[in-house]
Amino acid sequence: MPYGLRVAAAVSWRLLVVAAALTVLGFVATRLASVVVPVAVALLLAGLFSPAVTWLAARKVPRALATAIVLIVGIALAGGIVTFVVITVTVGMPALIDQITVSLTDLHTWLRTGPLHLSQGQLDDMLGNLTAMLGRNKSVIASGALTTAVTVGELLAEALLTVFCLIFFLAQGNPIWAFLVRGVPARLRERVDIAGRSGFTTLAHYVRGTAAVAFVDAAGIGLGLVILGVPLAAPLSTLVFLGAFIPVIGSVIAGGIAVLVALVANGVWTAVIVLAVVVGVMQVESHVLQPLLLGRAVRLHPLAVVLALAVGLVTAGIVGALLAVPLLAVFSSGVRSLTTRPENRSPAGADHPADPEDHALGSGDR
Repeated sequence: MPYGLRVAAAVSWRLLVVAAALTVLGFVATRLASVVVPVAVALLLAGLFSPAVTWLAARKVPRALATAIVLIVGIALAGGIVTFVVITVTVGMPALIDQITVSLTDLHTWLRTGPLHLSQGQLDDMLGNLTAMLGRNKSVIASGALTTAVTVGELLAEALLTVFCLIFFLAQGNPIWAFLVRGVPARLRERVDIAGRSGFTTLAHYVRGTAAVAFVDAAGIGLGLVILGVPLAAPLSTLVFLGAFIPVIGSVIAGGIAVLVALVANGVWTAVIVLAVVVGVMQVESHVLQPLLLGRAVRLHPLAVVLALAVGLVTAGIVGALLAVPLLAVFSSGVRSLTTRPENRSPAGADHPADPEDHALGSGDR
C-alpha cells in the first residue's frame, strides 16, 4: 500500500473521531442549552466583575461581602439603566408615533403623485390585502405571543441561574477550578492549570475591552442622536451598547436601526448625517479602540473572527454570535499556552503579562 495512502487514511480516521466527538459535544450542549448558556454568560460576567471583587478583597473586605457588594451595585446600575430606558421610551413614543403617521401620510401622497402614480383604488386594495393577511394569521400571532410569554419565563429562570453561578465564580473561583483540575492526570495537571488560567485571563481582557469599546460606541452615537434631535436617543444608545458585544455585525445593525428611526422621525438629511456618525464611530472602533484595548489580549485574525461569528449564528443564533468569539479567544489562548515551551511560558501561563487577579476564576484564595 502506498505510503501517502496510509498517511491519508490515518489522518482521515483521526479526523472522523474528532468530528464525532465534536458532534456529540454539540448535541449535548444543544440539549442542555438552558444550563450551558447561563454558565457561559456567568463566566463572561465574572471576567468583567472580578477586578472589583479583588480590589475590595485586597482592602481586607471579606470575599463573600465583596462579591455581594459588587453584585448589588451591578444589579442596581442595570436596573437604573433599564428604568431610564423604559421611561424614555414611554415619554418619547407618542411623538414618534405622530411622526410615523405624518411620514405614512407623506408616503401615501408620494405613491399617488410620484412616479408610480398609483390610484386610490390600488392603494385601498393594498391596504385591504395587508389587513386580510393579518386576519388570516391571527392564530399564528396569538400562538407567537404565547410562545413569547413562555420564553420570558425561561429567560427569567436562566437569569437567576446566571446570577447564582456568578456568585460562586466570584467568591470561590479558585477552589472550583482546583477541583476541576484534580480530574486531569497528574503529569498534565500543571500545564492544564496554566492553560485554563491563561484562557480566563484572555476572557477577562476580552470582556473588559469589549465593554469599553461598547461604551464609547454608545456615547458617540448617542451624542450624535441628541444633537440632531432624533427621538429615543437613550434607548438607541443602549441598543448600540448591547450590540457591540456581538463583533462585526452587532454595532452595524444597531446603528442601522438608529438611521431608520432618524429617517422616519427627522427626514432624509438627518438620516444621512446619523449614518455618517455611525460610520465614523465604527471606523474609530475598528482602527483605534479595538487594536488598543483588545489587540494585546485577544490575538485573533479577522478571518477567524468572521468565521467563528458565522458558525455561532448558524448553530445557535444570537446567543451563538455572542459566545463564539470569546470561546475562540479562550481556546486560542489555551492552545498557545499548552504548545509553548515551559522555559518560554510566563508565570501566568499567558502569552502576555497579566495582573495577578486575572489568573483564576474570580481570583479567590487558593
